Amino acid sequence: MEPTPSDKPLGRAGVTLLALLVGLVAGIGGSFIANEAGWTSADTTIDGTTISPVVTSAVNPNDPSVGDSPVAQVANAMADSVVTISAVVDEGFGPGESVGSGVVLSASGEILTNAHVVEGADEVRVRFAGETEPRTARVVAADAGNDLALLRIAATGLKPATFAQPETVRIGDEVVAIGYALDLDGGPTVTTGIVSALSRTIVTDSGALNRLIQTDAAISSGNSGGPLVNMRAEVVGINTAVARGDASSAANNVGFAISVEEILRVVDQLRSQAGNGQRVEGYLGVSVDRREDGGQGAVITSVQPNSPASRAEIREGDVVLSVDGEPIDGQAGLVAAIRDCEPGQVVEIQLSRERERVTVTATLEARES
Repeated sequence: MEPTPSDKPLGRAGVTLLALLVGLVAGIGGSFIANEAGWTSADTTIDGTTISPVVTSAVNPNDPSVGDSPVAQVANAMADSVVTISAVVDEGFGPGESVGSGVVLSASGEILTNAHVVEGADEVRVRFAGETEPRTARVVAADAGNDLALLRIAATGLKPATFAQPETVRIGDEVVAIGYALDLDGGPTVTTGIVSALSRTIVTDSGALNRLIQTDAAISSGNSGGPLVNMRAEVVGINTAVARGDASSAANNVGFAISVEEILRVVDQLRSQAGNGQRVEGYLGVSVDRREDGGQGAVITSVQPNSPASRAEIREGDVVLSVDGEPIDGQAGLVAAIRDCEPGQVVEIQLSRERERVTVTATLEARES
């Protein structure tokens, strides 16, 4: 099964087409998305810029225009917290457009989306449902490894989404995916499904994504950056990828969303690195492969000289079982675990060496870009 990315102009319209690659590049609980103040009722001036109030699309839940089903109620509750994002990208043969979705984080103009939606963008625009004119956005910070980016628009009185507590997300929960699928005209697309699995890891062009939610809710190009929400209209994930079959395997209804656990952690990092561009990732200095004997872990195939791994006396042939207590299921899991760490961070790594358990500590360095 090969997860595949679909975000080039016009193929750059939302969901990452992921190539199956192997490369070692790689509480909190929602206070930042508590529902803030209501709506602006007149034009507001911010730093000399006149800001028009957002058009409200949500209506009273008892309004006859809103369906009686739980899904209809969820869609109505999220109507003013999901946006379409257009990014103008020049890839050397003229400008193209990357189209995705986003989620409102704060009443003061913060919006979260996938990093691949705005990667390399010369201009980013955001439009709310019910509005005819887009609003200019700037990329505050991006983390390509975790595929999240923080945007800001000059606005007040937005309706921030509410994020679920990580521990409340369970396999079998009903979920709704919301986003601007295929960049179709009109409002966002709503699809339903369940949480099929938790803590998935997949390999991407930027390294690996871990702690993903797997869902059978239909996710299409243009959904990237949009929310996966539970039946309480709480965001449990950010839609990011779909798996597609190939000549040797089949894949149906397999989509992935960045989990709320990862979102809460990464948003704090994005805010702290605001204005500093891409986040600097941790570096261990090893190459890895999958185990061929059916066991858990990632096999070390080489160790770079004078690297954190060599100084920690990690050896070729060692099998990495965990990093700071987080189980490593395969090579992609190790890539993601190290990428999530900071340069200078000391990590405890549990190894299997000639069928004996060995624990080492390594001080990570900054990965060169």
